[in-house]
Parts: sequence; C-alpha cells; structure tokens
Amino acid sequence: MTDLTDLGVAAIRAGVANGDFSATEVAGAFNTAVADAQPALNAFITLTPDKALEAAAAVDADRAAGKALGKMAGVPIGMKDLFATTGTKTTAASQILGNFVPPYESTVSQKLWDAGAGMLGKLNLDQFAMGSSNETSAFGNVISPWRREGDTAQLAPGGSSGGSSAAVSARIAPAATGTDTGGSIRQPAAFTGISGIKPTYGRCSRWGIVAFASSLDQAGPMARDVRDCAIMLEAMAGFDPKDSTSLDLPVPEWEANLNADLRGKKVGIPREYRMDGMDADVARAWDEGIAWLKDAGAEIVDINLAHTKYALPAYYIIAPAEASSNLARYDGVRYGLRDLPQGAGLQDMYAATRAAGFGAEVKRRILMGTYVLSAGFYDAYYTQAQKVRTLISRDFMDAFQTVDVILAPTAPTAAFGLGEMVSDPLAMYLNDVFAVPASLAGLPAMSVPAGLDRQGLPLGLQLIGRPFDEQGVLDAGLAIEARAGFTARPAKWW
Repeated sequence: MTDLTDLGVAAIRAGVANGDFSATEVAGAFNTAVADAQPALNAFITLTPDKALEAAAAVDADRAAGKALGKMAGVPIGMKDLFATTGTKTTAASQILGNFVPPYESTVSQKLWDAGAGMLGKLNLDQFAMGSSNETSAFGNVISPWRREGDTAQLAPGGSSGGSSAAVSARIAPAATGTDTGGSIRQPAAFTGISGIKPTYGRCSRWGIVAFASSLDQAGPMARDVRDCAIMLEAMAGFDPKDSTSLDLPVPEWEANLNADLRGKKVGIPREYRMDGMDADVARAWDEGIAWLKDAGAEIVDINLAHTKYALPAYYIIAPAEASSNLARYDGVRYGLRDLPQGAGLQDMYAATRAAGFGAEVKRRILMGTYVLSAGFYDAYYTQAQKVRTLISRDFMDAFQTVDVILAPTAPTAAFGLGEMVSDPLAMYLNDVFAVPASLAGLPAMSVPAGLDRQGLPLGLQLIGRPFDEQGVLDAGLAIEARAGFTARPAKWW
C-alpha cells in the first residue's frame, strides 16, 4: 500500500470512503510523521495527536454506520496557531498569549471539524502573523524542508504561515489552514512548492482568529494541489453572523466545477510587475506560465495597474495602523501574560507586560501604526494610504472589464536563508511586493508551483481574480498545474 502520508486531501477522503484504509490509520501515520519531523522543522507549537485520532474514530464509526461523510472526512490537518481552538492553547506565536486556552472555537476551525477533519496540532507562524520568513515566532524559527542544491543552510519557509507551508511540503500534514493579510498564504506556498488560495475578503469568517489587520485578514487553505485547496475552501467558507464583514453568499461547488479549459478566457499580464532587475528565474517562470495559459486556450492581454508601485507603502501604513488598534487589548488585565513589577501602577503594568510579551517586529509595527494614526499625521499618512488603496482597487476593477484573471509572480525570489534579511526590515517587507496589491483590493488570489530555480528551489505563480470568482482563479491554477507537471518534493533530511 502507498505510504499514507504521500496522499493528499482528495485521495485520503476517497480511500477512507471506499474502505481502502481507515481514518484512524491515516491519523496514526501523520501523527508519527509529525513527531519525527518536529525536532528538526519546528513546524508546530502544540501537538494534538489525540484530537486527530478522536476525529478519525468518529469518521470510522460514521462510515461503519452507513452515515454520509463530510467533505474533509478522515483528513487530519494542521491548524495555524492563530485560530482559536477550544481547550487547546492558541498563542499567535507570542509570549503575551503563551498560555491562553480559549473557551471557544473559531468559526473556520469548527466548520472543518464538522466536515470530518481532525487536528494534528497548532502550527507555528510569525508572531501575530507579522513577518515573511517565520523568524519572529516566540517559539523558534520554522525550518523549511527544502535546501539549495549542494547546501545545508537553513531556509525560510515563508511567512506568516510558515509552519503551515513547511508541514504540507514535508508531507507531515496533507493540508493546513493559513491566513493571508498581505501574502501570508501565497508567499509561503510559493517558497515550499505547494498551493494556497486567499479567497475574496469576507468569504471565510474572521471570528475566532487572532486579529492583525481586520480589513485585510482572510483565512484560506494550503494544500498539495489545486483540487485539495478547492475541497478545503468549500469546507472553510460560508456566511457567519458573528463576523460583520462576512459575505452572505452561498458557497459554490468549487471542486465539482473545476475546469482547466480556458478557451474564451482572457488573462491579464500587468506590465508594472515586470520590474527592473527582476530575478531571471522568476521572469522565466512567469513567461512559461503565460505560455501554459495560452496553451490552455486563454487569450493573453497586457494590462495596466498604474498604482502598483504605491501598494507596498500603503499596506505598511494601513496594516500597522490596524494592528496598533487590535493589539491594544493585550494589556495584562483580562487574559494573557501579566507582568506586574513590585510596587508598579497600572501604566507600569501595561508597559512591562507589552515589553515582555511582544517581540521586536510586533513592537515595530505597533509603533509605526500608532505614529500614522496620531494627531497631526493621520491625514498625511493613514488617510492618504486609504485613498491609494481605493485607486489600487479601481485599477483592478478597470482591468477586469477586459480580462478574467491576472497572472503574476507570487514572490520576487525563491526562498532565502534564515537570517539573511532579519537585519533589514525593508528588504523583508519588499518580499510582499507582488502579493500585497490583491490583499488591499480584497481579491481572491492563489499561488501554484511553477517549477524550480537554478538552485533547485520552488517558484510560484500567482493568479488574481474578480471579487467572488474563486472558481476562475482555481481553474487557471489547475491549467498551470496540469502543464507545469510539478512533482518535485524536498529530499528528506529531518
């Protein structure tokens, strides 16, 4: 029998339903794989093998009783440690929530459990989802399972969903949840050779997810291929009255409607994304992607997204501003860490708690956000950034008058080494240059593997779609997947 950990979501679901193997066998195989890899990869913060086995036993019992099985029946997944899970620590990879055990379940995770999924554990991430390399976690760096050819240097798995990308790529989880604020599903997916989709803003509930930037945060699936992402997204999505930004729309049957035939479709190629000094391997992958979509029947159209160059600075005003507001709740009074020096007053406790609980990157963004929201600077920075955001959204809407989907690189380079960018925050922020515009506009966007660079590392291509058109994004991703023939996987060294 095939090693169960080599199977993805669709194959596991089918095998369990057909009786080829039990959900309990699958959970056991992945629990073992997680335990073996954890010391080397550090992809998880908290392991929950019993929960994976408990959910699997319930699926096996339902099958034996002839009951209908859910969309994710028998599939054990990793849960990014930003989603509240009843009775299991939810830390956001920060010491300020280091011992927080929620008495409630996030809407997205509950939907997945209701669909038959089980939880292998809570995945590591950049602290409060702030980072592009998974080096800001209070629980240690996540190590990518990939290595450059002929080199043993540790590589970044991307961020903030680095634990998710590393776990799926290393075959220690068939799929994982991620969240994407400015590329935190797509960039790590590209770095580790997997697929990941950020749906339209509001498609998945934000209730029970630790907030970073509320007008940008969106949950999505990360998996081995496009079909698995479609299956998992169907289970995650849906209207939630507890989230005021939730879309009151039916969930489409994305998996059943997958179609790689793009005849009659137009694909936009934004000229502003082809920047001076672009990495040659990234440029080559983009050109190959254009050729693949043309082969799938699509018409290629050059488009203009004139305000793209302002997206990154606008994002790094809006996101920190919202973070400074959201993170004000961590004060040492109601929950989480409390640092109370002897004889200290209330303000001293606030300061000591936040100094001890927040990491350097979180503090940096809180300071940036507080500054741009302060009297005298609000209009000069925050108001202007919101105006730019509107212009960026308008650029996309204008483009979608003539094209159905947009193709661009996911990230400007392949994975970089841990420590290579830590001392230069601006260089790290530039890693999100291709991902941020779609986030500002709230559009569905997906990364799919496109091939390897000259050092043997994965490269990703990004598809951006109209609001609510996840189907168009998934279909274009499927067309690329079929033609790229990406089967590379990291050589096991852990």
